[in-house]
Amino acid sequence: MSADPDHVLFVTILDTGSIAAAARTLGMSPAMVSKRLARFEHRLGARLIERTTRRLHPTPVGARLHADLGAILPALAAAEARVTGAVAAPAGPLRIAAPASFARLHIAPHIGDFLRDHPAVELELSLSDHIVDLAADRIDCAIRITAHPPAGHVARRLAGNRRVVCASPAYLAEHGEPDTPAALARHRLLAADGQLPWTLLRPTRRAQIAGVSHVRTNSSEIVRELTLAGVGIALRSLWDVGDALAAGRLVRVLPDWEGAHDLAIHAIHNDMPRPAVIAFVDHLATRWSPPPWETLDSRRASDQIGIN
Repeated sequence: MSADPDHVLFVTILDTGSIAAAARTLGMSPAMVSKRLARFEHRLGARLIERTTRRLHPTPVGARLHADLGAILPALAAAEARVTGAVAAPAGPLRIAAPASFARLHIAPHIGDFLRDHPAVELELSLSDHIVDLAADRIDCAIRITAHPPAGHVARRLAGNRRVVCASPAYLAEHGEPDTPAALARHRLLAADGQLPWTLLRPTRRAQIAGVSHVRTNSSEIVRELTLAGVGIALRSLWDVGDALAAGRLVRVLPDWEGAHDLAIHAIHNDMPRPAVIAFVDHLATRWSPPPWETLDSRRASDQIGIN
């Protein structure tokens, strides 16, 4: 069974972020993409995407469908390829690009199992916080934390990227704990260059946090270490600070608020990936379902409820 074209179209629209970008990726006109999306929504009897002047956003039911199809479509393609004999055993060079901190914490621990399962793969990791050009840098697959996957490539969503406001117990003991987003203006904020202002969300509410970092740095890793050292308050991804939150070395500030939910962790590759690429992405998807950093946060929250 081939993938439903409407499913592919729907996923492409959300992955690329716009009707126009999806049209370029699919080789169609924007008008035709819009018409087919409307027809698909009518067929299902549900609105899947909210159209705004700036960006498209999935409705709750659309987000669930997107998550389901993100796992189903690659598996369906792989299954069909196996039937036709197109998939060989993963082998040969495999160049993966990823952000340094994320790779150290959440990719490196799974490399051993992957290579034991696929001993013929020759793995090379290229770590950088800069966006790489897959073609120019000869990268087979990039693990990227982004709200806007690049057009012209396949972007498989592997996990969300929840961000929370946090500080060390020592900082809060000395400076007090803000009880509203506006109160953050009286505190020492920590962020790498380009990471301020912050957008914080809670149900039906949004807050914009302006300011400058108490320590200027271009390194997100330094921001994490400064936060642990009690220098200030930071907005950090759970994948980065989940362990510190679970251990009590950091504490969530304004726990009802989180960073904007636009960022997600994607695997980016071309539309004809080699077996080694498919195997590597599937390997990570399995290890991050559910994301282990989300489990850490949930466990810490449960412990705090029990204490109270």
